[in-house]
Amino acid sequence: MTFSNTPASTSRAIALWLFACCAMVFVTLIIGGMTRLTHAGLSIVEWQPLVGALPPLNAADWQTLFAKYQLTPEFRLRNHDMDLAGFQYIFWWEWAHRLSGRLIGLVFFVPYVWFIVRGQLRGKLAWQVLGFFVLGGLQGAMGWYMVKSGLVDDPRVSSYRLAAHLGLAFLLFGGMFWTALGVLQPRHAVSPAPTFTPTFAGQANVSRFTRRLGAVLIALVFVMVLSGALVAGIHAGLAYNTFPLMNGYIMPPETFQLQPLWHNFVHNMATVQFNHRTIAWILMALIPWFVWRVRKESPACHTLGLVLLLWLAVQVSLGISTLLLRVPVHLAATHQAGAMVLFALVLWINHAIRRKN
Repeated sequence: MTFSNTPASTSRAIALWLFACCAMVFVTLIIGGMTRLTHAGLSIVEWQPLVGALPPLNAADWQTLFAKYQLTPEFRLRNHDMDLAGFQYIFWWEWAHRLSGRLIGLVFFVPYVWFIVRGQLRGKLAWQVLGFFVLGGLQGAMGWYMVKSGLVDDPRVSSYRLAAHLGLAFLLFGGMFWTALGVLQPRHAVSPAPTFTPTFAGQANVSRFTRRLGAVLIALVFVMVLSGALVAGIHAGLAYNTFPLMNGYIMPPETFQLQPLWHNFVHNMATVQFNHRTIAWILMALIPWFVWRVRKESPACHTLGLVLLLWLAVQVSLGISTLLLRVPVHLAATHQAGAMVLFALVLWINHAIRRKN
């Protein structure tokens, strides 16, 4: 994306605005992780996009909300001994998560209108950025669709809907992050050259294979995130709390015990956790190889490659620790947030090897 007719100050303002929205998505992800891990996600049984932004203002409001929660399967089957104070604790997590989502919409929409009215955001970029607003709305709707699945009979949200909700958050973050990078530093057209050849003026000319490998890593990290959602959806992290083996096995014998076969990939703790581990092992092999190639073909990305390797080590350590300690809340939430940091770094280095210098 180029901005030959856009002042540099305007480009920076647009990029900073998109980066700020990315930061808010990241914060919302953290709050959402805490909401899920504290089992607070089913505490608000209605979706009121506007009125719901107001918290309970008096004792009568609290009693009304608590009475509605007492009608849910979660209260009847799990929290029947919960008092008002306990309800207030889980309520605030879910309310904060929803409020954070609303604030993202506000922080996104108001500057968008401002840039449009002033003619600073136009053409293809204006439509592309508007697409993020639509995607954000779909993300909110998917969140409620997910919550509804836990308000019927079984007080547990659908794994499919949880994965979709988390996946949309990462798509929204990734789209805005990539676009913001493009506003600051346009990308050059992909060279058809199949091998690396030095160029003048310090311009990165990374081989087609390395660029494709980078694209594969973006997709693989995203798939890893979805597999992590499936792990969370059935609490598979509470089983096989050993590493590197799973209770003494590379692949537990019960991995494919469910019928039909595809059920194992969503509903079987052994299979779901094995898949998540396998993707992690693949990333641990491919990312260092990718960084080695990038550092050789584009020395300007040396530091960014080292940061990516360092964060990969941190993220893997967080995952292993979360597993061995049987999913402590704050550590598990940090691991989920770390996945978005890893995703951002993989996007960043992919953009860097395609940009103009």
